[in-house]
Amino acid sequence: MPWPHPACLSDDALLAQCRVGTGRTGGPGGQNRNKVETLIELHHTPTGIESHAGERRSQIENKRVALRRLRLLLAVEVRTLVPEGPVGSELWKSRRKRPPRNATAGSPPKNRWAGGGEGVLEVNPDHHDYPCLLAEALDVLNACRWDVKLASLRLNVSASQLIKLIKEHPPAMQKVNQERETAGDHPLR
Repeated sequence: MPWPHPACLSDDALLAQCRVGTGRTGGPGGQNRNKVETLIELHHTPTGIESHAGERRSQIENKRVALRRLRLLLAVEVRTLVPEGPVGSELWKSRRKRPPRNATAGSPPKNRWAGGGEGVLEVNPDHHDYPCLLAEALDVLNACRWDVKLASLRLNVSASQLIKLIKEHPPAMQKVNQERETAGDHPLR
């Protein structure tokens, strides 16, 4: 089951929750750009969050860009409830890899794995899954009162991997630091 966050919905399901508008944009792009309504505006009705894209030459390409921007905005701005105990969607678990073991046979792993906290996340910030993983990480951080160490244990990754995931999207890092400041904690770097 996907994480219960709007950033994790399929494209069709997310678009069904949006009011879609079109328009013209100025600037470079040739005659077609000034004659055809290639600008796409998305208004996510449940949250009021809006995104738009008009830098591409076709509506289809702009819709894809606007959807990605909407997913990232939703990931940063919308929080969903997190169940008690261990967490991690199937997507999260599929992106979390075990750290390498020591070269000598029979020796314990170089990093802890059982008991949590030392997994390595594999995701490119340009990948379609990144906004969903970011939303999940921020939801768990929120449930842990923005305590990175506690959230990393619940998500079974290292704190540095969790911070690295968030740093890939500067507005997310800014949001985390604002929340940590409100809670009286020092900002992350």
